[in-house]
Amino acid sequence: MAFNIVLLEPEIPANTGNIGRTCMAAGSRLHLIEPLGFHLNEKALRRAGMDYWFELDVTTYSCYEDFLARNPGAKIYMATTKGAKIYSEVRLEPDSYLMFGKESAGIPEELLLQHQETAIRIPMMGDTRSLNLSNAVAIVLYEALRQNGFAQMRLEGKLTKYDWE
Repeated sequence: MAFNIVLLEPEIPANTGNIGRTCMAAGSRLHLIEPLGFHLNEKALRRAGMDYWFELDVTTYSCYEDFLARNPGAKIYMATTKGAKIYSEVRLEPDSYLMFGKESAGIPEELLLQHQETAIRIPMMGDTRSLNLSNAVAIVLYEALRQNGFAQMRLEGKLTKYDWE
């Protein structure tokens, strides 16, 4: 069982690096839809703290249509501030795709209109515009994992004497 995190045109390499780390910890796949706001070369990745990047299950796509063509029948949940349902009210099935838009603009309205029934949101106070992208991914992904019993994840902690010093 794995979830799929989809970043539509991510712009900030540090956010993508944090999301990649979260995907590794959660046993999830990462899908990047171009254009990206950074280069996927070793130097850029190291600068963003992603030296583990080459161990990550990551796929890139030239555009949204390429993503759809290569993932036929994908159950896509689109995270947006415009979603009618709160992310925790929706049953997030294993192997579904959790999509997040670029930092500056989110997911385009025309895509959201096509996926209104699976548009989800994270509640926020007042006029808060949005959360940091990597935080939003972590919130929704770990809710999906919780709903599915954290299958295949290490659930017990290990304390050492150094944890208390």
